[in-house]
Amino acid sequence: MVKLIMGLKGAGKTKQLVQDINEAVKNETGSMVCIELGTKLRYDVDSRVRLIEYQEYMMGDLPSFKGFISGLCAGNFDITHIFIDSFYKLIHNGTPAEIEDFVVWCDRFGSGRGIDFTILVSEDPEAAGETLKKYM
Repeated sequence: MVKLIMGLKGAGKTKQLVQDINEAVKNETGSMVCIELGTKLRYDVDSRVRLIEYQEYMMGDLPSFKGFISGLCAGNFDITHIFIDSFYKLIHNGTPAEIEDFVVWCDRFGSGRGIDFTILVSEDPEAAGETLKKYM
């Protein structure tokens, strides 16, 4: 399953992400990972969630990011949920087409492995195409 949290700056996306993460900790039994840019979530997220500061791995394009996620899952078969904060900041110069491609990839990748994804995107939800709307 993929859940997409979309909204413009100041719409409460990060607050919703933190709530979703902490709720998942209460209800899920596997390992959970949150990929973020910086360390702003460090004090808001339950310590059982593995926070990964994306800049430490110096990637910035979509194929590298998909490989990074694949590597995380190859190294830990217990991952049940991956949270991704600020997609556009992680993927430099990301486009709406790349968001759509990535969300569809996450859906296919996760469904075969029992992994859920929650992805935060700073974008007007009204501008989302039909493919993305089914994940919101």
